[in-house]
Amino acid sequence: MIKYLILLLAVMVPNVAMAQDAAPVIDSGNTAWLLVSTALVMLMTPGLAFFYAGMVKRKNVVATLFQNYAALAVAGIVWAICGYSLVFSGDGPFIGGLDNLFLKGIGQEPFGETGVPTIAFVAFQMMFAIITPALMSGAMAERLNFSAWLLILVLWSLAVYVPVAHWVWGPGGWIAGDGGLDFAGGLVVHATSGCSALMAAILLGKRTDAQEKLKPNDVSLIMLGAALLWFGWFGFNAGSAITSGGLAAHAFMTTFLAAAAAFASWVAVDWIRGGKPSAVGGAIGIIVGLVVITPAAGFVTTNSALIMGLIGGAFCNIVACIIKKMSHMMDDTLDVFACHGVGGILGAIMTGMFADSSVNDAVSVQGLLVSGETGLFYANVKGAVAVIIYSFVITAIIIKVVSVFTKLRVSSEVEQYGLDSAQHGETARHREGK
Repeated sequence: MIKYLILLLAVMVPNVAMAQDAAPVIDSGNTAWLLVSTALVMLMTPGLAFFYAGMVKRKNVVATLFQNYAALAVAGIVWAICGYSLVFSGDGPFIGGLDNLFLKGIGQEPFGETGVPTIAFVAFQMMFAIITPALMSGAMAERLNFSAWLLILVLWSLAVYVPVAHWVWGPGGWIAGDGGLDFAGGLVVHATSGCSALMAAILLGKRTDAQEKLKPNDVSLIMLGAALLWFGWFGFNAGSAITSGGLAAHAFMTTFLAAAAAFASWVAVDWIRGGKPSAVGGAIGIIVGLVVITPAAGFVTTNSALIMGLIGGAFCNIVACIIKKMSHMMDDTLDVFACHGVGGILGAIMTGMFADSSVNDAVSVQGLLVSGETGLFYANVKGAVAVIIYSFVITAIIIKVVSVFTKLRVSSEVEQYGLDSAQHGETARHREGK
């Protein structure tokens, strides 16, 4: 009898020890989902490059493409050196710490309770840090000096993107602490880049032919870029659930519906105003819908996503038209502020109106129009105002600092000749017979 008791204890004791020492383990399904999402978001930067390149003059296609591809390298390196650490380590309200400088301490261990390796989460967030400054390039297209752009990438990533990302997503960040919600970057990505783009465009000055209507050089390239962006955005929004499952599926659906609705409303406004539906307008409408739903993808119902897309497409179209009429004052070449700045801010505000706790059981707050509660709405409005002011002011300082070290824009001769040949010695297409 005693022998059997000893054998039973020998079997049970190790199991008890193992239960006490149990730790989060890597979930292969969640990890696969996050890695696929990371690749999708990475694809968005080349997609953005094609989208922008199709809109500029043919003589500036290579320069436009290269500015966006440069962001992949420069912003990616900045993120690995100190960007991730400043966002996700420490618990200060305004900026993180240096615990993970040069990715120190980052490995294959699970990230919290998600079951994904921490290094995978770092990579996913890195793609957001890359595409955000790349969005700004469209406002400065056709006149920005490449060396100035490289400096802007570094300084802006550190001084604008990193602090705002910590405010919203980092431990102890004040916007999140105040109750603000931003599922995938309406404030962090789009409001920062859009507002900063407008300030940069104003300080950079107008193109020599800014009064002329910019005619796209390649509509097919614009449509291709829009398709890649729409495809990649499923990783951007649905991937922000981090784990695979119901919330990711829901964010996937709201992302599609908002883009489709904004496509319809943007084209409708174009059709009413100009008498013809525009393919380029449809592509821009898709992007606006994706921007508007980004802060809300995991917080609102599918019906709300449709409403947000319809409102966003029409509203941003009208804003873009108003800004074009002000071209004597500012020259936002590719309407970055109207699409990303206004779209991101509008999406954040509407998140405060339509958020529904039944969608995401991790969130208990409700939107203003769903429950009458004002807390989330005011928190998101307050956060949006802070991000707008901060982005404008810090970007102005960055542009002034960069101008001390290098010329911000190319000469009028280079602008007339084209940035492709003058700055890079390459052209997108050789002339026939050459």
